[in-house]
Amino acid sequence: MKVILLQDVKGQGKKGDVVEVNEGYARNFLVKKGMAEIATAAKLNDISMKKSAENFHREEEIKATRELAGEIGGKSFTVKIKAGQNGKVFGSVTAGNISDALAVAGYTVDKRKIVLAQPIKNTGEYSVELKLMEGIGAKIKIVVEAE
Repeated sequence: MKVILLQDVKGQGKKGDVVEVNEGYARNFLVKKGMAEIATAAKLNDISMKKSAENFHREEEIKATRELAGEIGGKSFTVKIKAGQNGKVFGSVTAGNISDALAVAGYTVDKRKIVLAQPIKNTGEYSVELKLMEGIGAKIKIVVEAE
């Protein structure tokens, strides 16, 4: 008997999967406990429509992220921060500071997607990597200037 899992079931599958199980197991355990529902043609069609819509939105998101990576890659952005006379920054330049500089330039990038190899503690020019999505990244230049 085919059932649609409403939640993760150990040994059977994840939520939303359509699995083939014994009729007794399906009726007496999975359906009774609310872990699954019997797969009808209408419900199977519903699931396939949801999955195709989900795939479409995922592809659109990947396309938009690739466009952003191509647009932003290689550009230079300026971060102004308080610094001493010899160019030593008070504290360090964080991913949040870089995210704010990107926002000023019109690019929305979450600070968690900014990878700093080491803390930036001096004024100057640095190369920073952005990991926008799995497999999609870009390198930008950050110019740290004293306020």
